[in-house]
Amino acid sequence: MQEMVKVVVDAMGGDNAPAEIVRGAVDAVNKRNDIKVILTGKQKDIEDQLQKYTYPKEQIEIVCASEVIETAEPPVKAIRSKKDSSIVVGMNLVKKGQADAFVSAGSSGAILVGGQLIVGRIKGIERPPLAPLIPTKNGAALLVDCGANVDARPSHLVQFAKMGATYMEHVVGIKNPKVGIVNIGAEEEKGNALVKETFPLLKQCTDINFIGSVEARDIPYGICDVIVCEAFVGNVILKLYEGVGAVLISKVKQGMMTTLRSKIGAMLVKPALKKTLKAFDAGQYGGAPLLGLNGLVVKAHGSSKANEITNSIIQCVQFKQQQINEKIREKIMMQEN
Repeated sequence: MQEMVKVVVDAMGGDNAPAEIVRGAVDAVNKRNDIKVILTGKQKDIEDQLQKYTYPKEQIEIVCASEVIETAEPPVKAIRSKKDSSIVVGMNLVKKGQADAFVSAGSSGAILVGGQLIVGRIKGIERPPLAPLIPTKNGAALLVDCGANVDARPSHLVQFAKMGATYMEHVVGIKNPKVGIVNIGAEEEKGNALVKETFPLLKQCTDINFIGSVEARDIPYGICDVIVCEAFVGNVILKLYEGVGAVLISKVKQGMMTTLRSKIGAMLVKPALKKTLKAFDAGQYGGAPLLGLNGLVVKAHGSSKANEITNSIIQCVQFKQQQINEKIREKIMMQEN
């Protein structure tokens, strides 16, 4: 019998909760029969949404949580005081082994704090990074870290590289993934103090395919599969990526509607253009996993629609089936020995 992967989904987190979150959960179980979704949050609100859909009832469960952590709340205080929030209740299910993964589009700070305080770090992991997949010319690349550790040390970045390479090989299926560190030039002597100190440490790692520095302009070309940086740089890259992408799409659509000729041309190229633009939609990859925890925690965009929630849930199945946490644990233990 096929093993069910149990994924807790915070039904109250995000700008479009609970409607889009519940819809995403329903789409996930309608697509896969190896997933059980546990929705945490206000029971009546969730039930009101679920009654709109047809789905296998045995694959969705509601666990009531009476409180919601808002985005503006101080994360540590919120996690400690709101014990019956959808985030805390969900993460405790993972901690107790009653679920394999937790997905939320809610407060980033609360998810990061809760992941470390409740789910806990794998022994030997210094700092868990947020690692989203971003679209490139050659497919997807993993950006590690994009928001969890602003003041990282060289040893943290080395672990980011190892965890990122493990994820790309076993979840995405890229053999011997190329690892690069974000820098302001290709030369080894360039960069700030953090990059200069980390570079030789990565060169010494025999268990990763380190290719050296990667400049920001090279990232969309897919020059490497794992992009290593501290969270300030990573978050700037991610947000700029999203902003430029949205503006380009808007400008392309605007340009196609200017004249009768361009409108006719738009009708002819629409299928190919739609396919091309879809390839650069980060939502197709799901959320960003917080790597290095004892259980899987995935942070989806706050503005997530159903599609990203569905993909985030399905992403958890591959993570569980490939035993990513076990592989990360093994790699870190080898590093310590």
